[in-house]
Amino acid sequence: MEKATFAGGCFWCMVKPFDQWDGIEKVTSGYMGGHIENPTYEDVKRGDSGHVEVVEIIFDPEKFSYEQLLEIYWMQIDPTDAGGQFQDRGESYKTVIYTHGEEQEKLAQQSKVQLAASGRFKKPIVTEITAAKTFWPAEDYHQDYYKKEEAHYKEDRAKSGRDEFIEGHWE
Repeated sequence: MEKATFAGGCFWCMVKPFDQWDGIEKVTSGYMGGHIENPTYEDVKRGDSGHVEVVEIIFDPEKFSYEQLLEIYWMQIDPTDAGGQFQDRGESYKTVIYTHGEEQEKLAQQSKVQLAASGRFKKPIVTEITAAKTFWPAEDYHQDYYKKEEAHYKEDRAKSGRDEFIEGHWE
């Protein structure tokens, strides 16, 4: 098994796209990149902990490649927005690919270059690529939120503008 970690705005919206494939063993919502130990949702939401909302994905590279994960990731975000994602604004909602090792770093950089060269976006790709740091799992009520709180998840996602953006750029 290998690990991948992506920040793409609200972690509630980042679980489901990865959670439905053979070879994806687990998707956990959490936090990465900050300067305090064991942050809470309130710490991160406040915006001064330095953490970013992320999803940590445990996957079997024999069944589902890191390149496939990157393809899914790019299609969930606005990689040109440095100020957050959709309705969620601020540093804790920025886009980051946290890499686990040199091979992931190389593949992530290649995918970013390819996306920029594709002409799909008019503005520059600002998604950061950096080495993974300590992962802090989010509180239990955030895990699998799209399953546990389906109505609220759908309502929040519908208001976010994420789906319209995805349809306008990828479908």
